[in-house]
Amino acid sequence: MKIVLASNNAGKLAELQAMFAPLHVDLLRQGDLGIAEAPEPFHTFVENALSKARHASLVSGLPALADDAGLCVDAFGGQPGVDTAYYATRFGYVKGDDNNVTALLEQMKGLTNRRAAMVSTLVAVRSANDPEPLIAVGRVVVEITQVRLGENGFGFDPVMFVPALGQTFAQMPTEVKNAHSHRGASAQAMLALIRERWLA
Repeated sequence: MKIVLASNNAGKLAELQAMFAPLHVDLLRQGDLGIAEAPEPFHTFVENALSKARHASLVSGLPALADDAGLCVDAFGGQPGVDTAYYATRFGYVKGDDNNVTALLEQMKGLTNRRAAMVSTLVAVRSANDPEPLIAVGRVVVEITQVRLGENGFGFDPVMFVPALGQTFAQMPTEVKNAHSHRGASAQAMLALIRERWLA
């Protein structure tokens, strides 16, 4: 079975390809098929992921898998949420992972409530009009550090401290991060759903 990954984020793609290896399906990047990114006009992860999956499936004619993920900061009422990738642009920075971390640390300065959640929502559809999309959510509670720690990963990983593991995601080897991350949790749930609903 071939499944289109409806994302052009290299970090996400690498993680998802590794996590979906046990399914023995061919994961194709939408960019490699000439599929443009879908609009993401919604305010929830599930709506945006569904929009991306339906778009990739419509253009390719193949089943599609999409991820929408982000950081939900308690002190900011759950923001930046679905706008996580563009967080830095709110504060005059150019869009980018490093600038996002810089902006977050600046906005968190002096705050004692540093609790947040990393959320990943995966949606898979068999076709663009699939009435029964598969939906899997992974969520990890973290503390936002005062400074960057670690060199691995991408995005906010250097400031996402996981209390249960005593490290930031950026300090963990890739296999440890994948086993404990929000995307790791949603991917495991999605693997189980695809096996049960599509491959049984």
